[in-house]
Amino acid sequence: MKIGLRTIKTAVAAPVALLLATGINLESASSAAIITILTVTNTKRSTAKTALNRLFSLTLATAIAAACFLILGFHPITFGLYLLVFIPLSIRLGLSEGIAVSSVLITHYLAAGEMPVSLIINEYLLMIIGVSCALAANLYMPNTEKKIQEDQVVVEVSLKRMLEKMSAYLNQPAKEELLRQECLSLRGFVRQAQERAQEFEENHFFSGNSYYFEYFAMRRLQLKVLSDMLQILNRLDAAAEDVQELRELFEFTAQTLAEDNDGAAILEKIDEADQRYQQKKLPESRQAFEERAMLFQLFQLFQDFIEIKAGFYRNK
Repeated sequence: MKIGLRTIKTAVAAPVALLLATGINLESASSAAIITILTVTNTKRSTAKTALNRLFSLTLATAIAAACFLILGFHPITFGLYLLVFIPLSIRLGLSEGIAVSSVLITHYLAAGEMPVSLIINEYLLMIIGVSCALAANLYMPNTEKKIQEDQVVVEVSLKRMLEKMSAYLNQPAKEELLRQECLSLRGFVRQAQERAQEFEENHFFSGNSYYFEYFAMRRLQLKVLSDMLQILNRLDAAAEDVQELRELFEFTAQTLAEDNDGAAILEKIDEADQRYQQKKLPESRQAFEERAMLFQLFQLFQDFIEIKAGFYRNK
């Protein structure tokens, strides 16, 4: 059984919250531990956001509870009325994740049959201790940047190999089908790498750098285009001389593909090849015409593939 870092942090932070709440003689001290358990998340930024939302949620809940209980009395039916108002309003204000925690704290007023200032302060202290312990637990996060950079290398090496195989497998539909499976697998890997990049970004409170996340988003778009190209290549059976320029483009791209390549040289070669294709005589047979149309579509998709990278390079 594997125990994750988040579990370890929660197991340490929750008892600390309970000890702190008990140490200053708060009523229902165990609630602080529960709040900590519910507030620890996978990243620093999401934990901070959750903590802040819970404090806003408690303020809203206290105001609504005061209006309901002090006017209608401390009855279970009144608590139901409080929920009818509090839940929709919380959802509207984007505080839905604080509904359960705040409502549990509100039941302390119901149990006491009153809402004195001392009890209100007690509930706020329980919330503050709970979310503070969660924030403290997440101050340490392992640096995953090296892993993300390794993911980038894996993606680029895999893309190069796929382009080399696409060049070698032109006019071999059976082998192109294998490449489609490889492309699908790589898309799954890139999706996971993008999730890791997002966690890395969210573990920096004041960093606005989303480079890694956007990098993997760019590669995901490219792989979507590549998948569309493979569907066409799976049906292509053109003459060897007709696919030669496409083969050379795939080879050139495989050799020059890199994180810091702006794609300008490849786009120029694509444009030159496209112009040469347009100057060729129109095919005479229906089959040849269909093959020419597929080749033209491939050039368009390959241009999209490169322009996605060029756009990323310009905006980074």
